[in-house]
Amino acid sequence: MLLGGLGVALAACGRQPTTGADVQPANGRNTAETTAAQVEPVTVEHVRSAARGTEVQLITMRPKGVTGELPVCLALHGRGADASMFVDLGVPGMLDSLVSGGSLPFAVVSVDGGDDYWVGAKDPADDPQRMLTEELPDWLGDRGLATQPFAVLGISMGGYGALNYARGLGSPTVAVLSPALFLSWSEAQTKDVFASEEAWQATDPLQHVQDLSGVPLGVWCGTQDPFLDATRDLVDSVQPKVAAIGEGDHDAAYWTRVLPAALDFVVASFG
Repeated sequence: MLLGGLGVALAACGRQPTTGADVQPANGRNTAETTAAQVEPVTVEHVRSAARGTEVQLITMRPKGVTGELPVCLALHGRGADASMFVDLGVPGMLDSLVSGGSLPFAVVSVDGGDDYWVGAKDPADDPQRMLTEELPDWLGDRGLATQPFAVLGISMGGYGALNYARGLGSPTVAVLSPALFLSWSEAQTKDVFASEEAWQATDPLQHVQDLSGVPLGVWCGTQDPFLDATRDLVDSVQPKVAAIGEGDHDAAYWTRVLPAALDFVVASFG
């Protein structure tokens, strides 16, 4: 569903080109070539993740003309997509618009998380949450960015992952678009992600809403979204700062439309 919607929307509006170097450090750490590429608005690199047991794509999006250390909003992609999802949806241009409008500059960083809801519940050798908490801070520091993201943005499956990330780290700002949440084990089981019902229960945000107390949260979802009922449950349980339910489906057309508002929410929480 996600890929179909994304493909249709991108075909209609055209994919934005990615600029910057495609760097492949042998150990996933910084190189002189990477440092030189930081001035580009978008840099695409490949780093080795021990936590995931594979090489992953790491994409840094900065406002044009802004260099030096920046605060970071982590962006978690949906199922069937990868880190480039946020470039495809136009986030670099949205960052430029925010800064030109007077916003404090910040970077958006995305990384490949696989298809297992950012929790690695089925394959213990592939742990994207450990990648985010243990490896990502070094990767950010090596690129001259703040090592701890002040916010996390998640779309679809990435919304599930973003809420879990916030549970583990206290209270970074969280913005979720069309979060892929489940109201029952029978629904979650259809995704063939979780090793057991217990594994799902351990990570399901709706069963741990107390851990989201005090987290600055914004939620966006379309009225035609298949996850609407579960999203309403999240809204009712957590009472987020922003809860925007409006016309739209679970697709790129909707996400492109509401992403500027989500990024506004994110930067407004900074400082």
